Amino acid sequence: MPSSEQGEQRLEEVLDTVIELGQTRESVSVGDIQACIGPRSYGPFLFLPALVEISPVGGIPGVPTLLALLVSIFCVQMALGRQRFWIPHVLRDRSLHSDKLIKGLRKMRPLVRWLDRLVRPRLGWAARGAFVRLIALACLLLAGTVPPLELVPFASSAPFAAICLFGLGLTARDGLVVLLGLLASGGTVYLVLSMLTGS
Repeated sequence: MPSSEQGEQRLEEVLDTVIELGQTRESVSVGDIQACIGPRSYGPFLFLPALVEISPVGGIPGVPTLLALLVSIFCVQMALGRQRFWIPHVLRDRSLHSDKLIKGLRKMRPLVRWLDRLVRPRLGWAARGAFVRLIALACLLLAGTVPPLELVPFASSAPFAAICLFGLGLTARDGLVVLLGLLASGGTVYLVLSMLTGS
């Protein structure tokens, strides 16, 4: 099993790693972030895109769909049990201006610091093994709802909030948060179907 089985990580450290990267260049590409995070675990590859989308950066047109596509690519590889993630060049070279990225992530730091105090390793069976593949399938479904939701301002933050819970649970090896993510996924899919059908 990949490094999702490794020790838990502090979320603020993951966030600061990307912020420090942005401070060294004018723009940060998807490939830069991937190289910066490294093959440490599945969690940050879900948590970071979700956090970026929930931040003010998610209000930039096209960004939610791009992030949903990235999450989908990651999740397919998660479901297949790949050790290292592959990203197509056309997506790996997409970038955001460092100032916007840093500003958005810094706004999320109080939330991330608060989450760091809440999460802890527990219910480990829900954050490894077969559950990783279940999480991958759930995130694929959630990511698929993002493009139509982008037509409604900030509506795409709903599926990304659930994806964020999954990434948070895997990063901290907190199975309780993973289970909350599954509950949130069900609620999000119901909400999206209600919005799209007008019922």
